[in-house]
Amino acid sequence: MDEGEPTILLTNDDGIETAGFRALYDALTAVGDVVAVAPDSDQSAVGRALSESVTVTDHELGYAVAGTPADCVIAGVEALVPDVDLVVAGCNDGANLGAYVLGRSGTVSAAVEAAFFGVPAIAVSMYIPIREDITFESISAEYDAYSEATRAAAYLTEHALGAGVFDHADYLNVNAPMAGGEYGPLDDGEHAPLAITEPSKVYQMDAVRDGEEVQLYDRIWERMAEGDIPDANGTDRRAVVDGKVSVSPLAVPHTTEHHDALDALAETYPV
Repeated sequence: MDEGEPTILLTNDDGIETAGFRALYDALTAVGDVVAVAPDSDQSAVGRALSESVTVTDHELGYAVAGTPADCVIAGVEALVPDVDLVVAGCNDGANLGAYVLGRSGTVSAAVEAAFFGVPAIAVSMYIPIREDITFESISAEYDAYSEATRAAAYLTEHALGAGVFDHADYLNVNAPMAGGEYGPLDDGEHAPLAITEPSKVYQMDAVRDGEEVQLYDRIWERMAEGDIPDANGTDRRAVVDGKVSVSPLAVPHTTEHHDALDALAETYPV
């Protein structure tokens, strides 16, 4: 590694063998010393689930872990990759947009776990539209589809540490459109601009009962595919639908505020 290059711990939640992970690994090697510490199988939407112990196997890119993204960060920072400068998680197959998604996503949760260690982090995801003329599986397997996401991630990795970005944010949640082509919002050869955003607070989960089963739906994904979303300018979801790379600077832990009403309840609590 050249002097001054950061040591990067790269993880994800889709698994170490996915196209998006390899695309991000390759992009980051141009700006730092990258060591993979990633799940050996799909761990999508596990949030910050934690194991008591994990099995670690040597991998050509670093280490494959039989565990969750949070497991990978803890094992990586504490035991496998000393002197980590930055944790990057991704590239996720599918976007991680909206405030309600932050606690569900294994990708974002890896960045949150790093932040609790005091290590700056970037979560990186690529939006894949849900439409009849496109299959999620076919796009997620395309290495080149991730080029906008990996381009933005490499740029932020190279510049954010030195620019003081993490003096004011614990981690960045980055969501990019697919690279230009048949299905993405960009023309071939066109690059998406960066937009600094905040997570959308729009929430449209739905549940429908059918006998003994209840189907759970996130209705916002259907609206995104049509470009018909209620999100305001300046939000992460609006930026991605408009063909921009959304970058949300976020902090941990959860904030608390003083509440007079709760103080009053505490005072009247019978003891």
